[in-house]
Amino acid sequence: MPFLEAIKLALSAILGHKLRSFLTLLGVIFGVATVIVVVSLIEGFNSYVDEKIANIGTNAFSVTKFSIDDFSSVEALNAARRRNKDVTLDDAAALRARGGAIQDVGGKEDTLGAVKFGATSLFRVHIGATTPNIAEIERIEAGEGRYFSKAEEESRRNVTFIGADVADKLFPTANPLGQTIRIDGRPFEIIGVGKAKGSVFGQPQDMYVSIPLSGFLAIYGSRRSINLSVTSTSPATYQQAVDEARSIMRTRRKLSFNEKDNFGIITPSAINELRDKIFGTIQVAAIGITSISLVVGGIVIMNIMLVSVSERTKEIGIRKSIGARRSDILKQFLAESTILSLLGGSIGIAIAYALAKLVAALTPVPTVLPLFAVTAALVVSASVGLISGVYPAWRAAGLDPIEALRAE
Repeated sequence: MPFLEAIKLALSAILGHKLRSFLTLLGVIFGVATVIVVVSLIEGFNSYVDEKIANIGTNAFSVTKFSIDDFSSVEALNAARRRNKDVTLDDAAALRARGGAIQDVGGKEDTLGAVKFGATSLFRVHIGATTPNIAEIERIEAGEGRYFSKAEEESRRNVTFIGADVADKLFPTANPLGQTIRIDGRPFEIIGVGKAKGSVFGQPQDMYVSIPLSGFLAIYGSRRSINLSVTSTSPATYQQAVDEARSIMRTRRKLSFNEKDNFGIITPSAINELRDKIFGTIQVAAIGITSISLVVGGIVIMNIMLVSVSERTKEIGIRKSIGARRSDILKQFLAESTILSLLGGSIGIAIAYALAKLVAALTPVPTVLPLFAVTAALVVSASVGLISGVYPAWRAAGLDPIEALRAE
């Protein structure tokens, strides 16, 4: 029997028992939908982390007071807080003077504070302080105006670059450029407004004000650790720049060769490793647990196919008596179970896509539905149907035609 003929017979049998076929599909539909929704949530989280990694900057890494390993436990963090020295602007100058594979070094620090204009006050606004080159290193885009300059940073001018949300709340109808706002009671002139970035996980990304780092340290105190963003001259020299930065920092802290770093160097690969370490097992477990529903769907298909074989015993006997071979019967029932499962998988993917869009629209949780997940879902659902149909198909193909013709 040609394979196309087997598909036609399978579709005819499925359409002949619509309600039973639909109830059979439910297990696979919900199984595939559940797995795809979980995968889309995981991929959404991974995409968010990748976006944050991308925001570190091109060929960039961070030098900080704490390393990623210091956040492994409360005890490790407290020990690092006592042991590690602050990262300062002098460290930034030393790294910048090194040259070599290191191209540029920028500094930044932040706190929370109040911002006011006229009668409107905003509280717990993120106050970021940076050197001017951070705008280039981290690709900060201006929707209006500009970022502050090196001359403004060196002269500690009270200028500020504000986020889109701050601009909308303080100046709903007016142009914010040139206006003076108060940041923790001190006047700052607005010279630029950042391009809107939206929110992630419900956290607004545009509720901030940025001021020159030198002025920030003068206002809030210089006895604090800052974070450094370091760039390499090219992708090829990235690792060399990391090694040079580590060597300079260790030399400045007079560490011997067998002493552990008392600072941190954060690279995109380190962030990825931390993410995989924390969430890798959770992801595998989540997908594994939800995949159990696919097994249940496969069992449902097998049971219904066995019922179908019992109901169609006489039909099978007639087909075999007029020349149908064992392989023809096998093809017919395998095609039927596989098509059932594929239909269920397709409907499940459509439901999962709608649910993912709904979750993204109603909650702060980002979702991503990758093509590989859709393809894998179809392959797995077809495989479930094929495997589930093997025993019923084998049983149907093995029926004795004479005994089958006697069946009522």
